[in-house]
Amino acid sequence: MQSVFFHVDLDAFFASVEQSDNPALRGKPVIIGAAPGHRGVVAACSYEARTFGVRSAMPISEAYRRCPKGVYLPVRMERYHEVSINVMTLLYEFTPEVRQLSVDEASLDMSGTERLFGPPVETARKLKERVRRDTGLTISVGIAPNRYLAKIASERGKPDGLYPVEPGKEIEFLDGLELKDLWGVGKKTRGRLTELGVTSIADLRSRSLEEIQSLMGMGSGAFLYSVVRGEDPGVYREERKSHSISNEQTFERDIEAEEELRRAVLGLSERVMFRLLEERVTAKTVFIKLRYADFHTITAQQALGHPPVTASEIDRAAMALLRSKWNGGAIRLIGVGISAEVRAPAPTPRQNELFDADLSADEGRGASERTEPQAAERSKRKRLEETVHQIKLQGKPVVKASLLETKGDPPRGPGKRGQ
Repeated sequence: MQSVFFHVDLDAFFASVEQSDNPALRGKPVIIGAAPGHRGVVAACSYEARTFGVRSAMPISEAYRRCPKGVYLPVRMERYHEVSINVMTLLYEFTPEVRQLSVDEASLDMSGTERLFGPPVETARKLKERVRRDTGLTISVGIAPNRYLAKIASERGKPDGLYPVEPGKEIEFLDGLELKDLWGVGKKTRGRLTELGVTSIADLRSRSLEEIQSLMGMGSGAFLYSVVRGEDPGVYREERKSHSISNEQTFERDIEAEEELRRAVLGLSERVMFRLLEERVTAKTVFIKLRYADFHTITAQQALGHPPVTASEIDRAAMALLRSKWNGGAIRLIGVGISAEVRAPAPTPRQNELFDADLSADEGRGASERTEPQAAERSKRKRLEETVHQIKLQGKPVVKASLLETKGDPPRGPGKRGQ
């Protein structure tokens, strides 16, 4: 049986969600991130904005200089994750072998599905139409005999692309590309190859494994030797065991007051917990990121004794890290994240248990003072957090009192997507 893999990539995902939710934005340059005149960077942008030279991670001031008439919107990570889950769930209707690689990408093993859906290209068209019909979004699909080539093929003809690499024509496909088109071959690697006189994929393929490894190192050499021959280097062979979930906030002005930083940490912890529930993963380590006014950046992490079940647990660990690492200097940006492990079973929230647990019941108490066993209390807290999560998914606002700004509080800058 011939192996067939699809690589599915949601086109300009964040911006496309905004244009789908608000059709008046279609055809306009949509730029997501900080607002013009504020600190921050571009988190994502539409293809219309890219024609002006706007790119992700670009300072928002530069984006505005290039595209002053763009539509600038804040990041809505909860909404993007909600749509992502809808799309990924749909993919499982075509194959049980789905590996989600990021919020907007997935690799599908479609081997043996031809009897169900038809030839691969016909199946890809059905998949594209289904996503468009159910979500209003477009996807680009690459088809190839292995996951790596399918990933590269998905970039051809974007947006709304469909590109098959036929078995036996892998080398022909690769020789029509440039070195920069190879996934995993970055600017530094290409610079080193150019210094060595290697300027094309065919040039690189002409070198022996020993020669490439002597020039680039054992690991990089083996990777390059495989990919220029159309072989899967194994980057997707094992499903990713862990990844990080994080959110950051760039302040409108540098912050020196601990209370303002505390509110920011709590808000970021709430967002991280939402995504932890949304992606159905367990967690092992909380980390923070601090960027001072002079752009000096530090990170710190703390292993948890057990997986967190509430945002307050993440918040407590993050605040402990903040107090241990912060030197009192002015903070420009703060981030909170968590290292997440393998996907956990989907929760089954029970709405009627929303008020079973008092979230402040054991704050500040020792174990001997608690009125219920710790395990039972944690179970209640977990159910409440899951229920609040379900309420948020329905579009209903749920905000902790400690996150509400009091009169006289300075405005807070928009957050940006954690990387």
